[in-house]
Amino acid sequence: MIKKILVAQDGSVYSKSAFEYGVWLSRRFEASLAAIHVVDIVSLEGPFLHDLSGSLGFEPYVNFSSKMKEVLEAKGKEILSSFEEDCKKAGVECTTGVAYGIVPNEICSKANLADLVILGRRGINARFEYGMLGSTTESVLRSSPKPVLVVPEGFTEPKNPMLAYDGSPNASRAMHYAAEWSKTLSLPLTVVTVSGAEDGDTILKNAQDYIKPYGVDAKLVRLKNDPPVEIERYYRENGHDLLFMGTSHHSKLVEMVLGSTTEHVMRTVGGPFFLAR
Repeated sequence: MIKKILVAQDGSVYSKSAFEYGVWLSRRFEASLAAIHVVDIVSLEGPFLHDLSGSLGFEPYVNFSSKMKEVLEAKGKEILSSFEEDCKKAGVECTTGVAYGIVPNEICSKANLADLVILGRRGINARFEYGMLGSTTESVLRSSPKPVLVVPEGFTEPKNPMLAYDGSPNASRAMHYAAEWSKTLSLPLTVVTVSGAEDGDTILKNAQDYIKPYGVDAKLVRLKNDPPVEIERYYRENGHDLLFMGTSHHSKLVEMVLGSTTEHVMRTVGGPFFLAR
């Protein structure tokens, strides 16, 4: 059961969306929110300052990095103060904190004391990043010790969740959360697997037996052909608005590769997706 939700905040429109999803879930699960803002040491101590000073034609003075730290720290406190005020207005209990370090590392460290991490698909530097996911989001997805909910730019209350299930341990963890959420939120749940007839029937029967005690209205679907393409297609064509998945790899390269199916789907699905590991 979710009782503490960690929400990453960087002042972007995506982090505002993360806040709104956090409030929605905190009310439904009677959970508290914990906001974290990370002052990135890479921007303070890495090559950034030297590259900047070189392009401007001067060397950074002795206290330049400390002054920059003060500015970033003040900005972080301002962001968290706004978060606290918004939580107060929403009637949601919250705590906040500024951390210093490498952004995804600090988020993952704080995740050890939470049940769920919520962060935006992109961050404050979205316009400078490539692809569908921001670099911080990808890093957190690969390393977080707790489940992660990645949210789009704007909040829309989900009504039609879907679980991509292949019978693996990580998919089974995702199924647990999908069943819990569907029960708590009073939503139906579509369970999709992509496999052969015999394997697919067994996988769906196991899912049905697991979900039944939750009293959730479950629809079971077996698809054929290429898993990542079929999952994304079915999600899009059937109006789903929340996807539950487990990482699809079976190797020790957990912090390097998420697996082809997970990687493809999380980059192509536009709505919020929940990743269990």
